Amino acid sequence: MRHLAIFVSGSGTNCENIIRYFKDSDQVKIELVLSNRSDAYALVRSERLKIPTKVVPKAQFNDEQTLLPLLSDYNIDFIVLAGFLLMIPDFLIHAFEGRMINLHPALLPKFGGKGMYGHHVHEAVKAAGEAETGFTVHWVSSVCDGGEMIAQYRTPLLPTDTADDIAEKEHVLEMKYFPEVVEQVIKGLGQ
Repeated sequence: MRHLAIFVSGSGTNCENIIRYFKDSDQVKIELVLSNRSDAYALVRSERLKIPTKVVPKAQFNDEQTLLPLLSDYNIDFIVLAGFLLMIPDFLIHAFEGRMINLHPALLPKFGGKGMYGHHVHEAVKAAGEAETGFTVHWVSSVCDGGEMIAQYRTPLLPTDTADDIAEKEHVLEMKYFPEVVEQVIKGLGQ
């Protein structure tokens, strides 16, 4: 059994989707939803689904003596970043090497790195006149959006698509495929 923590900063649609996907799983248990923001709606979604939540502000998040014991208290052995906007400190990357993945709302290596999150990504895709968009799941490394890719899913774009249209098309892919990718990665790790 894998014990997952989901790290979030925003509304939490992916977080809720993952919780629901693994609700009756005998291989994965969502133990904790952690956010750096107390106003993240993902916390409300998680609490409604009876998943414990914790808020760890940025200063504490970068403190090894705070974060690692907290994760240990919940027996966390795998982390999913689902709209988490802080850089992951090196101590956490090392502690969870090969056991921490991130979703990025673009087809990396394009539109990744510092400042490329949320609507900024979709606006950049529109400005570049891209013919497609999608999302990437990758291992977390010390380079922002630079970890080895695990999976990508694509969808075509129309020249008339707005940044909001692009966001919606990309989000549909996330809802359909992200939980499956999490499951496949975990199965690949074995028990």
